[in-house]
Amino acid sequence: MKKTITLVIFSIMALVLAACGGGGDANIAIGPAGSGTQAAASVILEGAGLKEDEHYKAYEEGFGDAKDGLQDGNIDVSLGLLGLPAGSVNDLQATSGDAKLLSLSDETISYVEENLGYLEYTIPAGSYDFQDEDVKTVTAYAVLVGNTDTIDNELAYELAKISVENADDNTHAQSDHTTLENALNGSQGLPIHPGAKKYYEEQGLTVESEEAEVSATAESRKEEFVLGTGSSGGTYYPLGGEMATIWSQNIDGVNVTATETGASVENLASIGQGNMDLGMTVHVPAQDAYNGEGEFEGEPVENFAFIGHIYPEVMQIITREETGINSLEELAE
Repeated sequence: MKKTITLVIFSIMALVLAACGGGGDANIAIGPAGSGTQAAASVILEGAGLKEDEHYKAYEEGFGDAKDGLQDGNIDVSLGLLGLPAGSVNDLQATSGDAKLLSLSDETISYVEENLGYLEYTIPAGSYDFQDEDVKTVTAYAVLVGNTDTIDNELAYELAKISVENADDNTHAQSDHTTLENALNGSQGLPIHPGAKKYYEEQGLTVESEEAEVSATAESRKEEFVLGTGSSGGTYYPLGGEMATIWSQNIDGVNVTATETGASVENLASIGQGNMDLGMTVHVPAQDAYNGEGEFEGEPVENFAFIGHIYPEVMQIITREETGINSLEELAE
């Protein structure tokens, strides 16, 4: 009888440890390969004291796929750079009924600010129906960049102008952040396209960024342009799709097609390779691309320029109540 009771106790303890992600059993979705999400997730997990294979197993999935994994229990935690509120997080709550956001510790936030350039951000209580308390995390800026070999000054002017002045035509919730007031957020440390700069200065903004050198001309402008977005389950893809449609409808002779990609890093690399005209990216990997650092160590991307701010990207660390996980840091214990 005592032996049976002991076995039951050990079984219960094992289940509890598994639920808490103990023993390196946590499955964590860190974003698609080559994405800004994955680059940020790596620093965040490191700052939280977690080591891959020792404390967790990494899955290179965007939140669209990770959401399904969270739902069926194959993923314990997903890190996603998403707009706030994110429809995909609401979708998880609608299907699971126990979605949960995790806060980062002050120590982890300080580590991220120092090593990544993201800034502390508080997701206010009530941002989601299931969220009763403030959640501390970090944020960056999603920005639009253009290939200076294919986006001429006149086109960049129109892209910036229409993005701001036709933002109300975009039904995506994050388009509310595409305003003249926010237009230069994320431009720090990046070259700005002269065409975009001209528009912003006409509107009374002071532009301090250096001007990019542009080889594209209006005379040699093509008709078809490609905008790199992100994974279908994230914010970039649907938001970028509407942006592309609005540009196409308002710029004569220009058609912009939004394409699904691995997001920031892939978009910047594709522009550098001459395979993409416009890209959505977090400002931090854009700075890395310009300086030849991080994912672009020794291989700077020299043919891109800032066109405008899109929205603040908030790192949202999502799990479910049933996992028993209360923080990333506890997984390192």
